[in-house]
Formats: sequence, C-alpha cells, structure tokens
Amino acid sequence: MKPVNYTSSLPGDLLQTLDAYARQFKIPKNRIVEKALRAYFEKMKNAEYAHSFRIAAGDSEIGNLAEEGLEDYLKILDEA
Repeated sequence: MKPVNYTSSLPGDLLQTLDAYARQFKIPKNRIVEKALRAYFEKMKNAEYAHSFRIAAGDSEIGNLAEEGLEDYLKILDEA
C-alpha cells in the first residue's frame, strides 16, 4: 500500500526514546512506529479473539455446535 503522510504529536520522553533507538539501530523512526503499531494491532486482535472465545465458552449452544463439529472431524479422520 502506498504510504500516506500524517501529523501526530508524542510526549517528549517517548520521542527522545524513539530518536535514541532509531540512531542506535540505524532504522528510520517511521519504520519503528510502523512495526510498533502492527505489533499492537496484532495484540489487540488476539485479545478480541480471546474475549469472543470466553463469551462463547459460556454459551451452551456454541458448546454443542463445537462438539458436533468435533464428532464430524473425528469421523472424517476415521474414514481416512
């Protein structure tokens, strides 16, 4: 995807840390920010999955569907 410019502000201490790491590892600051955002969003997505599974675990209908699916899967394995 084509990069898009944006303007943002950061707390001074965070910007100093970003500058220090960018210099230390000779990586552009925007690359560090991009990787940090991607990692953060992946973590958020995993948290959303975990939350939905916790909700589904308390739903007996979902539990029944999962058990039926497992039975079907085991039948497929037996036939193979």
